Amino acid sequence: MWNELGISGGTAIVILIALYFVIKWAVKNGVKEAYKDITGKKSVEDIKNEKELEELVHDSESEYE
Repeated sequence: MWNELGISGGTAIVILIALYFVIKWAVKNGVKEAYKDITGKKSVEDIKNEKELEELVHDSESEYE
C-alpha cells in the first residue's frame, strides 16, 4: 500500500511515530485546557513549569548584574 504512494516502509514508520507523538501532545494539551476551564485551577505541571521559568529568568538576570 505504501509503495503505491511512493513511500518506503521505513519512511512510513517514521511518519506514523511522529504522528503518534503529535496526537499525544494535542490530546494532553486539550485535557489540560479543559481541566483549567472546568475547575478554574492550573494543573500541577503548569505551576511547576512557571516556577522553573521564574528561576531561569531570575538566574539570567543575576548573571548579567
